[in-house]
Amino acid sequence: MGGASKAGMEKRDGCGNFSPGVVLIACITTLPLLVLAVGAYQSRSLDWLHAVGLVSLKGSEDDSFVSTPAPVDKLLGGLLAPGFDEESCLSRYQSALYRKASPHLPSRYLLARLRKYEAQHKKCGPGTDPYKKAIEQFKSNHSMGPMECNYVVWTPYNGLGNRMLTIASTFLYALLNNRILLIHAPSDLDDLFCEPFSKTSWVLPSDFPIIDRLSSFDIHTPQSYANMLAKKVIDKHSNGSLPAYVYLHLTHDYSELDKLFFCEDDQLFLKKFPWLVLKSDNYFIPALFLVPEYEEELRRLFPSRETVSHHLGRYLFHPTNAVWGMITRYYEAYLAKAEEKMGIQIRIFPFAHISSENLLAQILNCSRNENLLPEISVEGSSTTKAVRSKSVLVASLYTGYADKIRDMYYEHAATTGEIISVFQPSHEEKQHTEKQAHNQKALAEIYLLSFSDVLVTSSWSTFGYMAQGLGGVKPYILAFPEDGKAPNPPCRRAMSMEPCFHSPPTYDCKARKNVDKGALGRHVRHCEDVSRGLKLFD
Repeated sequence: MGGASKAGMEKRDGCGNFSPGVVLIACITTLPLLVLAVGAYQSRSLDWLHAVGLVSLKGSEDDSFVSTPAPVDKLLGGLLAPGFDEESCLSRYQSALYRKASPHLPSRYLLARLRKYEAQHKKCGPGTDPYKKAIEQFKSNHSMGPMECNYVVWTPYNGLGNRMLTIASTFLYALLNNRILLIHAPSDLDDLFCEPFSKTSWVLPSDFPIIDRLSSFDIHTPQSYANMLAKKVIDKHSNGSLPAYVYLHLTHDYSELDKLFFCEDDQLFLKKFPWLVLKSDNYFIPALFLVPEYEEELRRLFPSRETVSHHLGRYLFHPTNAVWGMITRYYEAYLAKAEEKMGIQIRIFPFAHISSENLLAQILNCSRNENLLPEISVEGSSTTKAVRSKSVLVASLYTGYADKIRDMYYEHAATTGEIISVFQPSHEEKQHTEKQAHNQKALAEIYLLSFSDVLVTSSWSTFGYMAQGLGGVKPYILAFPEDGKAPNPPCRRAMSMEPCFHSPPTYDCKARKNVDKGALGRHVRHCEDVSRGLKLFD
């Protein structure tokens, strides 16, 4: 995965200091380096533009975006350890140049635990004597308990947004349990991320005993925790011999027995296994906050609960030089000079049908209601002198949204006098997670989104979740359509920048009954975009 191979890194790309601005991105998957030229579409109906509230015969008062550059903190408040070879991974220390300084500082305890983990990973990582001993134990097909070094192996499932969120979740789980995180990185994850830990690797070696089977693991795998409990292969109350490993199936289709993973007694039992294999497409961190065993440790790690993905994302995910080159070249060519950047990320799900015209109207209504984009003048010119520029970066699988917004500000002046530039890096039509190049460009666009001052995102989209976490931004979330139309209001501001856990367990392990965990308090509530989901908040 990215730094999986330590070769293939480019030489330094130049980076300068950049002003903050606005980027509009929709959920896309590739990144050509050409910007779409201004379209030659015919002028659209002024009546339609008036209907979505972006036509006015009068100018409006300017509400200029004011920004004061902050000193660059390339270690992100101590989150990143110094001493890495900067040339081998330019993004690690350069990403701070492209964002405002985060107001969310990591706790001293988190910093101490990260430094401790890094030392532990160096001691126990692939190729070390403790790792070799653990592999020998694995090959014996049974375990008598924890070893000097214990591991959790992450294996990928679904798209890049899901993968990044579940890596972050699995890393926090490893941190809570003094385990070493190893990443199963097939070819489609090659050359994406730099190694996050110095002088060691987080990539599962290619000679791992069951590496050829990991991709096929699912709810029916005999070694899953649920299946071994059901068939009495393991007994939580026995001290007998245990299998070499347990597979933790935590994807959206997991069973009630699989969900026992989030019970305290089961967590204590799982500590007996030196090897765990985990697959998920969920950001399951909110449920860890509901496990009593972890409550105090998580409070110390994250006194501000809504900063979990923000800190873990910036700590773990550093694009390789190949991807960083895509990001910086695009940024410098099209976005750097704008005084404000706005990102809109669009994802269309088959279970939430809406026409492209209605979705565009929803985006524009949201932007108008929240003062994110200016109205346009039918008189053809603005009554206000240009005072600022906005870059609007649209990321979508489809072309029409960026084209129409671009045409609107090409054919009509903004009443505020703002200069609105609209860009769309790609339009793949379909998602191709199985392709390395596709994933590299998707990662580049997640990062470009994260440089935004303002974000509009799609409900349910893990792509948007990653961008808001990296950027430390509370997005405006587009509401799910109702009967093919956008509801009113068209969007709402997120209560925190944390992602949503889409498929949380409802079982209360102590009460032994199903409960509404979103009503339990303790910094966990239901999500704005997924009514049954859970998210962290302060």
